Amino acid sequence: MKKFITMCLFVFVAMAANAQKFALVDMDYILKNIPAYERANEQLNQVSKKWQAEVEALNTEASTMYKNYQNEVVFLSQEQKKTRQTAIMDKEKEASDLKKKYFGPEGELFKKREALMTPIQDEIYSAVKDISDYRGYSLVIDRSSNNGIIFGSPKIDISNEVLEKLGYSNK
Repeated sequence: MKKFITMCLFVFVAMAANAQKFALVDMDYILKNIPAYERANEQLNQVSKKWQAEVEALNTEASTMYKNYQNEVVFLSQEQKKTRQTAIMDKEKEASDLKKKYFGPEGELFKKREALMTPIQDEIYSAVKDISDYRGYSLVIDRSSNNGIIFGSPKIDISNEVLEKLGYSNK
């Protein structure tokens, strides 16, 4: 009896799975073939390097101030020591605040990335949705993410179709 129930359950699951249509996309592949994405990435890299240089300059300045303080500490009065220590801590805080402003969770880099990438991602999502609606796919999985896909048949990969829908032919 248990075998019969197990067999019926297996047949039911197989029939339900058969009714579903799946497709794969490779978002890395799609994004690499969209020039606007490459330009946006380059723009983000440039601004990130510029901001990183600003933060490093402040850190270097604070480090230099500290080294000078260490060299001169024996010649300084208590008041001068306190003033120098405060100046060094202020410079370190300034560097930390600038880093947070540029690279923090809600920082300028995050906002810039969102402004540049969201329209591209929305366009891709729209193309995938249109293809899915047209072809009747119930689920589209990104094969480039680390979601445990061991094998995906190229027959169900719609990456090139998405690129064509976006106007980027890669044939």
